[in-house]
Amino acid sequence: QVQLVESGGGLVQPGGSLRLSCAASGVTFSRYVTSWYRQAPGKERELVATISSYGTATNYADSVKGRFTISRDNAKNTVYLEMNSMKSEDTAMYYCNAKYGPGTYWGQGTQVTVSS
Repeated sequence: QVQLVESGGGLVQPGGSLRLSCAASGVTFSRYVTSWYRQAPGKERELVATISSYGTATNYADSVKGRFTISRDNAKNTVYLEMNSMKSEDTAMYYCNAKYGPGTYWGQGTQVTVSS
């Protein structure tokens, strides 16, 4: 059974940093393209960042380029999202997503709140 578990969310002040983690189980994680999405209240879920299965390629939403970094450690079945210079508009529930072929899986989400 595939399971993705996010952690690392919380309350941070504007300009601060957080690192999110997504731990996978039940899959050969190195096969999966993995992404972070976020959804703010009243808004649609949006793609934040994507990393290829072996971590050789990454893509970012324009709104987070230069501030967020996605990475992965396949030996630990974990993907990370390092978030720096955070802004109030980064406040959202953050979700991990893993895709391989026809299969796609979601975590339960972790809340990130940026506020003074």
